[in-house]
Amino acid sequence: MAKMKTAKQMERHLKGMANHYRIKILLLIAASDGITLEDIVKALEANEKTIGEHTRRLYVAGLVNKKYRGKFVEHTLSPYGKTFVRFLQSFQKI
Repeated sequence: MAKMKTAKQMERHLKGMANHYRIKILLLIAASDGITLEDIVKALEANEKTIGEHTRRLYVAGLVNKKYRGKFVEHTLSPYGKTFVRFLQSFQKI
C-alpha cells in the first residue's frame, strides 16, 4: 500500500510547477525526453538564465531529473513529474 503524502509534501510539488514557464518546460520535457537546457531555451525563445532557474526549481521540487553529459544537461521527468504532466494535459482539455 502506497504511503500518503503530507500536505507539506504536496505543496512542494505544486509550488514547483506554479509558473507558466515551468508548466511549458514540463510539457516540453514530456514531449522530448532527454532535452537539453539549450534546446529548451530555443523552443521557448526565452533567456537562458531564466530557463535555467526554472528548470532548477523543477528539479528541487522533485518533478525533473537532470543527467550531465559533458557540457550538456539532459532533462527527464521524474515519476512525480509524469503524474503532474498527465494532470496538466487533462486540465488543458477542460
